[in-house]
Amino acid sequence: MTTTKVDNIYKELFQIVSKYLPDKEVASIKKALDFALNSHQNQKRMSGEPYIIHPVYTAIHLAKMKLDSETIQAALLHDVIEDCGVSHKELSQKFNKSIANLVDGVTKLKKLDMISTNSKMVKQYTKPEASRSASLRKMLVAMAEDIRVVLIKLADRLHNMETLEHLSIAKRKRISRETLDIYSPIAHRLGMNEMKWKLEDFAFRYLNPDSYKVTSKLVNRKRAEREKYTSAAIKSIEKPLNDNGIHCYIDGRVKNLYSTYNKLEKYKNLGKKFDEIYDLIALRVICKSEKDCYTALGIVHSKWRPVPGQFDDYISTPKENMYQALHTSVRGPGNYPIEVQIKTQDMHIIAEEGVASHWVYKEAKDSQINIDEFEKKMSWLRRLLDWHNEMSGDEEYLNNVKTDILKDQVFVYTPKGDVKDLPTGATPLDFAYRIHTDLGHDAVAAIINGKISPLNTPLSNGDVIEIKKSKSNRGPSLDWLNKDLRYLITGSAQTKVRQWFRRQEKEANIERGKDIIKREIKRLDIRNFPESKISKDLEFENFEELSEAVGVGQISIQAITEMINPVNQNNFSNYADEENNINRNNENIFIMGDNEFSIDISKCCNPIYGEEIIGYQTKSKLVTVCSQTCRAITQDPEKIIPVAWRHSESAFPSRIEIHAYDRLGLIRDITDIVSSENINIHSLVSQEHPKNNISNVYLTVYTTGVEQLSRLFSRIETIPGVNNVFRVYEK
Repeated sequence: MTTTKVDNIYKELFQIVSKYLPDKEVASIKKALDFALNSHQNQKRMSGEPYIIHPVYTAIHLAKMKLDSETIQAALLHDVIEDCGVSHKELSQKFNKSIANLVDGVTKLKKLDMISTNSKMVKQYTKPEASRSASLRKMLVAMAEDIRVVLIKLADRLHNMETLEHLSIAKRKRISRETLDIYSPIAHRLGMNEMKWKLEDFAFRYLNPDSYKVTSKLVNRKRAEREKYTSAAIKSIEKPLNDNGIHCYIDGRVKNLYSTYNKLEKYKNLGKKFDEIYDLIALRVICKSEKDCYTALGIVHSKWRPVPGQFDDYISTPKENMYQALHTSVRGPGNYPIEVQIKTQDMHIIAEEGVASHWVYKEAKDSQINIDEFEKKMSWLRRLLDWHNEMSGDEEYLNNVKTDILKDQVFVYTPKGDVKDLPTGATPLDFAYRIHTDLGHDAVAAIINGKISPLNTPLSNGDVIEIKKSKSNRGPSLDWLNKDLRYLITGSAQTKVRQWFRRQEKEANIERGKDIIKREIKRLDIRNFPESKISKDLEFENFEELSEAVGVGQISIQAITEMINPVNQNNFSNYADEENNINRNNENIFIMGDNEFSIDISKCCNPIYGEEIIGYQTKSKLVTVCSQTCRAITQDPEKIIPVAWRHSESAFPSRIEIHAYDRLGLIRDITDIVSSENINIHSLVSQEHPKNNISNVYLTVYTTGVEQLSRLFSRIETIPGVNNVFRVYEK
């Protein structure tokens, strides 16, 4: 990059800040730039550009949002502690303590002392992932203390994503994954939609380049047609609004590429093509007042037929990130569905910039930023600090943030009318733990909107929840930590349950864990369970320690199932196949090292995806595949052929036997649960024993493997009257 281009970037920054900051503050920013320029002298980025380009662009992103002088200065200085050896004390002396704290909060730590603990049950591993978790934890805690920390971090991440092509493919994917998992949801939680969309699209581009290109081409191909339709829709609604005295600004906006991709995937499952999708466009109606918004809504609904169940009033009930608008879906011109958002100009600014819109410089004498409104509307920030004090494990802390704060939210009410935010999918039990730990521990029933409901019922917006406690302090159930049963969604509630079990007797915990593991391997009919190998793979010293972890709920039985069934799960479906050098003779199994054999699945043990398998040559060019525990395996080592499952999920038949008390509706309850897991039933036979009122139900189902089969067993066992569920083989 030439000196002229660098100078132009400096000029761009000062042209922006000069428009909204007084000369004194602009001079302070110039001082920070000079210090950063001197500190980063001779440093280069991977692209070969002078390093100073990065902090300047970070500052430009923030200046476009009209952030205060301290934030702009801290953005320019945000890497000097990490990369230039400048101390916190030196920054405090040359600038001020507030700026030094902001820089320290943003700094990415390369070396962190792992938190020590006396408990063997809490593990800290010196892995890159653990270090990143600790660094992200520090950022989140700093964010809770001063929201400007994360504003700088988001701008820093945005510029890094803009220049990501200069890094290796592995680093691009890691950084993009982190952006999609952490930074984009934080931007959303702060109401910064513009930032969120940009981060998502950059991450999408590097995580799934093929789908990114396809989506981009589809959107561009229909651009002219879409613009024509949008223009017609605007004209169609503009006249009736003006005729009724609603003078407003209307425009149409296409959803960002990542949102478009997700919507395309959703519609693909419904059999729709891109040409049939019109609600990729959202019309924005910007009114002068809140009263005009509601009047405009009535006019829109009188002009276009509303889609039932697709209306949300975020003006009277704002989202926790301060977002306000009226949302409705209607049948627009040509009877196509379009989304309409109605809001005031102030609401529109908040919708685009969120928290950042409140940091605009005020010409107050003390130049202080008023954060009182933030603290009232963003109680979730306080929870970041509470968890920091409660949890020793960095990865546990980060997982709780992901599940409890960064997921989409539902808003529910206590009987007194207090609003509580919970992640989508949360249950009354999550709600109970949000109110108080003891209420969660002793919860026995929930009343949702006046109706008694199970504790694992998913909550919806507007629900009123009352929790019934047991008369005695009975404590939580270990079933609540079983992910398959969906009692608890929030990580914070799961942590409280684990902590309760950790306080119980160690020997009792070990025995409880052994019983759970024994029961699981029995019902899955897993023979020769490798205790020491599984313990080692899960990073426990021995089977006793693993059993204790299962007994207190620190590790779920599903984690052990996943070790038996090592499926390579990916969030995107279009990655290139990495097994081009391995011969495929069957849709689900491949033979390593030979391309002339055919494959036959043994019917004696009928292995399913995820089980340890072995192949042996039965005919000239035929390999029969069995479970490694199958009794029919040949003992001739010369006939053994190495085989393995491909990393793709298909349906495999499994025969299940269920023992239960015979009652009306038993078969219906069983088939409902199987269907809810998207599992196909091949056959079902019921055998009743009238003398003892026992029924044996035999099912043949098609599952994706051991993990799904285990989840199905867990859910069937919750059916009233069911005693045992286990897998059987054909004789």
